Amino acid sequence: MNDSGNSGYGRKPFQRSESHFTDRITADGRDGRPVEAGRYRLVVSRACPWASRALISRRLPGLEHALSSAVADPLQDDRSRRFTPDPDDRDPVLGIRYLSEAYDRREPGHPGGVTVAAIVDVPRGRLGTDDFQRITVDLATEWTALHRDGAPDLYPERRREGIDEVTAGVHEDVNNGVYKAGFATGREKYEAACAGVFRRLELLAARLEGQRYLVGGTLTEADIRLFTTLVRFDAAYHGHFKCNRWKLTENPVPWAYARDLFQTPGFGDTVDFDHIKRHYYQVHTGINPTQVVLLGPDTSGWSAPHHREILGGRPLGDGTPPGPVPSAEAVPASGRP
Repeated sequence: MNDSGNSGYGRKPFQRSESHFTDRITADGRDGRPVEAGRYRLVVSRACPWASRALISRRLPGLEHALSSAVADPLQDDRSRRFTPDPDDRDPVLGIRYLSEAYDRREPGHPGGVTVAAIVDVPRGRLGTDDFQRITVDLATEWTALHRDGAPDLYPERRREGIDEVTAGVHEDVNNGVYKAGFATGREKYEAACAGVFRRLELLAARLEGQRYLVGGTLTEADIRLFTTLVRFDAAYHGHFKCNRWKLTENPVPWAYARDLFQTPGFGDTVDFDHIKRHYYQVHTGINPTQVVLLGPDTSGWSAPHHREILGGRPLGDGTPPGPVPSAEAVPASGRP
């Protein structure tokens, strides 16, 4: 593996790159990419919290039949996300070894990096969008014609202002905050980022003490965005990123909240703890040069009762749970708690 890029993690300040390809896939096709069953393929890594958002946002409304998915190796080299789990190390639908190939077909020499989640236009074999901030919202609002019967409304119009307000803080202080702490190159920046993570988590814990979900009485986009960081917290961010004021399992409210979500169909059944640990501890060689993957934590507690139902609320509102995970997309036993 050519890991010179991986060794750079932790040696330069963290900066979340803005998406370069921000075309949207919409019902009216105004960016030239209309919603169409079977036309696109969602490329993800189960290790990545941003890609995991897209997996959850695809599964809850039942879009598996309309939007296929490609799961990349949890490890990567300087050529980007790779499809080594597939036969001949190629994605069977796109026929590519590296996600960067779809980027290069879209714009050779493009600025910026190669990231997941990304949606590839299958007939053209090139990237459609990698706008991780918009993909999940559009799956909830632009793909509704292809939603299953009983799909929940994850971005209800009447709550969007509140959702956007909550997710802005979550994005800056929690989703990005753990990375800013983990990749900090000096004590001052580390301490500021780490303090910001726990300050925001404690504010959210206070909010969640009296209500089951972040915004209103049902699951929304805000809960998805917080969950994908919480589910990685003890396995990666507490030790590897040094966000260690407390473990998730040591704070009763966010721990019960996270278990509530994990046990909701569409959340925990997309989580692969093996992929998470292997990615963080083996790819970030600037932080963990030995690439030794930790044995813990014990994940059996994720199935313990959470008792959050006493706060009321209906997880999916007027909707119904998604059906069983398609066998081809099931998380291997090695990655489940």
